[in-house]
Amino acid sequence: MRTLAMRTLTERRTILAGGAGLLAVAFARPGAAAIVRPTREATVEAIRRFTGGAPVETGRIRLDMPPLVENGNTVPLAITVESPMTEADHVRRIAVFNDKNPQPHVVTLHLGPRAGRAAVSTRIRLADSQTITAIAEMRDGTFWSATADAIVTLAACVEG
Repeated sequence: MRTLAMRTLTERRTILAGGAGLLAVAFARPGAAAIVRPTREATVEAIRRFTGGAPVETGRIRLDMPPLVENGNTVPLAITVESPMTEADHVRRIAVFNDKNPQPHVVTLHLGPRAGRAAVSTRIRLADSQTITAIAEMRDGTFWSATADAIVTLAACVEG
């Protein structure tokens, strides 16, 4: 009788250990240790590619984003550029960059004089607290920028 109880206990432990092993394999992420974290240098390089290396001035552009974000899945973002939006003086492109995105160049918006106003609004996802940069290219080839910091309390894009 004692032998039967010991064998049942051993089989139960083997099954439990095997089940725990299967769970570990099922939830393991291959290459998790090899995740590359974005750097500020990647953002600077993306901005350099957008501007072609031209100097970027601060001003003429306003970036509105809440400084404290409860949910990083839907962060409101509004960009306004001071421009008469005439044929002679208008915004050609607006680009948005963020520091902690694996691809720092988030979006490029193309505008023209028929847009009427250089103002756009959208929502973006933020995985962590970070700095967002918006850069506007004007018809005369100048670039203007603005930045905003956001503190994210519930991150988006998090791998579990």
